[in-house]
Order: sequence, then C-alpha cells, then structure tokens
Amino acid sequence: MSYRQSSMSNRIKLLALAGVAAIALNACASPRGHSGGTATPDFSSMSNEAKHAAVQDLGAKFQQNPNKQSAIYFAAALRAIGQTGQAVSVLEQAQLKYKNDQDVALAYAKALAEDGKFNRAINVLDASIRLERPDWNALSVKGAVFDQMGQNAEARALYNQALVIAPNEPSLYANLGLSYAMSNQLDQAEKALRRAVSMPKATRKIRLNLALIVGLQGRFDEARSLYARELPAADVEANMAYIRALLTQQNKWDRIKSSS
Repeated sequence: MSYRQSSMSNRIKLLALAGVAAIALNACASPRGHSGGTATPDFSSMSNEAKHAAVQDLGAKFQQNPNKQSAIYFAAALRAIGQTGQAVSVLEQAQLKYKNDQDVALAYAKALAEDGKFNRAINVLDASIRLERPDWNALSVKGAVFDQMGQNAEARALYNQALVIAPNEPSLYANLGLSYAMSNQLDQAEKALRRAVSMPKATRKIRLNLALIVGLQGRFDEARSLYARELPAADVEANMAYIRALLTQQNKWDRIKSSS
C-alpha cells in the first residue's frame, strides 16, 4: 500500500470510529446494535461539551455504584473524549468482577483497540466468542479491530460471517463498506453502505458515511445533497471541504477537476 493510500485508510478509520468530520450534534447517546444484554453506547455524534458533561455524569454514577452498566457507559464516554487509557482501566476492573460476561468483554475489547492494544483486544474477543454459537456483535467488533490493524480481508470475512447470523443488521453492512473504503475499493464501499442505508435501523452516522464515500468518488453534488438531508448548511460545507482535502492529499483532486 502506498503512503497516500495508507494515509487515506487511517483517516477512514478515524471517521469510522468517531463519525464524519465537522459534526457537532447535541444528540443523546444511543446504544449500538446488540443481540442482547448491555450494549455499549455511542457518544460520537455528541458535541464536545455534551461528551464532557456525560463523562462527569457517568463518572459520578460509576463512583456511586460501580456495576456492569455504569462501567460500560462510563468507559464509552471516556473513549469519546479520547481518554482511552482510563477507559481500559475501568473495564479491566469490570472484567475481573464480571468474568465471562460478553457485554463487558466487548466493551473492553473496543477500549483496548482504541488505545492501540490490538493483540490484547483480539485475545479478549477470542476468549468471549463461542465457536458453536458466535454472537454477531462480537464478530463485528473483532472485524473492526482487524480493520484497524490493516487486515481488511480478514475483517470482511468476519463481517460476512456475522451477516449470516444477522442479515438485517445495517451496522454490519456499514462496517463492510468502511472496510472496503480503507483498501480504496470505493465502488464496493458504496454498494455496501447503500445496502445499509436501505434498512429500517440505519442510523444517521451510516447515512453520513455514505455521503463521504460518494464524495470521495468525485460526485460532489450528490454528496452535498446527502449531507444536506442530515446536517445544517455550515456543517455540509465543512464536510465537503474535508472531502476535497482528502482527495488533494491523494492527488485525485486535479484529475477530478479536469474531467468535470
């Protein structure tokens, strides 16, 4: 992989983890798709102010009652403000208390991966996945870790395995699409994300990621239209500027301008 492709892949990873650039929404945290139990909430769409407020609130709840849910929620909020090491510490203690609990294991693996401890994350996931009846969400998290390690083919195999179990789960198609984007297969990425967007449980984040992939293929009017359905005008233009910056970095911007 070339330096520019690698840089693009790293930026796609960040977008997959943290949401599309320049979005500041005062949204409530919402759990990601899960097959049961306590899901890990996603704070990525919240404003920085709201994220820090969530850390204060959930931290106080965790101190008052350090149970399974409070640990998972507090760690998710810490991850959202970049305190990945502290999130790992919170969930490390939770895992000692709630041994063999898959919800804690998944949250712990996510925190480890965001803290750059990929091999430890894989070990935690492998210990929690039951080979005779794997959980689709665990397979998805393991795939996301592989994507962050640059092992995109292995990641996609896991997403496809998870889709056999949960064929109507849009987050799996979204992850598949972002995985293709990391290896610069934007047509395949768009196909998977369009499939995700067509599903009833598709989230705003998935629709914004589709807009990103459309824009990266040089279809700016279409990308702007997709963004405009979800964002205020200022954020639409900020995202379009970000797309142009990515394309300029790849030396694609001049080719797109000359062909338009």
